Amino acid sequence: MRIRTHAVRELDRIDTKILSVLQENARIPITELAERVGLSVTPCGERVKTLEKEGVILGYHARLNPHALALSLLVFVELKLSTKSSAIFSKFKQEILKLPSVLECHLVSGDFDYLIKARIAQMSDYRTLLGDILLTLPGAQESRSYIVMEEVKEGFALPLNETEPQ
Repeated sequence: MRIRTHAVRELDRIDTKILSVLQENARIPITELAERVGLSVTPCGERVKTLEKEGVILGYHARLNPHALALSLLVFVELKLSTKSSAIFSKFKQEILKLPSVLECHLVSGDFDYLIKARIAQMSDYRTLLGDILLTLPGAQESRSYIVMEEVKEGFALPLNETEPQ
């Protein structure tokens, strides 16, 4: 499978395998990674550095357990703006980026303008998040909320295997 990067070159089978292994375990020693992808250590390390430099690998992160940190309430909020202009979108973006409880925010098509994913401790925090923060953001007019009762699947790995359905 060939994947185009933002750069000019295409990723080959070895690059894709490196990315797949790193998505499973980003802390894998380079010696083990090289062995798993069929390269010697130096060329494997160079490929990883190239993938980082080209922006294919954006970073390495620790995945934390939200329940262990007393952030067990997951909410999704659809937010509609009163007006649509690049100035309002820009102001909204500036403010939403400041909110640590907001994990994701996406400008979407449909009846609402933004889809927001947030992690908080309890329902009273949700009331504060919605009423005192989200609905006071620039242009915020209307919201619809979804409280997650059970997290069935949450993944971070991007599909790289061409035999897997898209």
